Amino acid sequence: MDKYDFEKEIKCILPHRFPMLLVDRVIEYKKADYLTAIKNVTINEDFFNGHFPNKAVMPGVLIIEAMAQASCLLLLKEAHLSEQAAANNDERLILLAGIEQARFKAPVVPGDQLVLHATLDKFKKNYAVFQCSARVDEGTVATATLKCMMK
Repeated sequence: MDKYDFEKEIKCILPHRFPMLLVDRVIEYKKADYLTAIKNVTINEDFFNGHFPNKAVMPGVLIIEAMAQASCLLLLKEAHLSEQAAANNDERLILLAGIEQARFKAPVVPGDQLVLHATLDKFKKNYAVFQCSARVDEGTVATATLKCMMK
């Protein structure tokens, strides 16, 4: 995979935009298998204004969303959505259909680099299941099984 080409594609593949785009870079990708991405967590994130003002912690729901976006990148990359397809309005939307076995093991705070890993577990027509994890440094901060539907 040419990392530069994939970086250009993130905004073409995902419909999310600031402040909801939670994937900064793809660092590893294996077709039809897995994708690893990063999210740089900064104090400038809007959610830190209220979660929590004196003890900034990234909300667990946004960690799940970041894992879901990494999963969507893998799935939509498999659907061959590229700049050309996006230019032709061939836009596919992935919706989160289920979250199972979500576990949070440590807080994520400003200055952390969240490493998101999504492995494709099952795929049928417009439905996929992913095994996901999020790490900071070498420690796992969250895990979940995510179910997604392509619309």
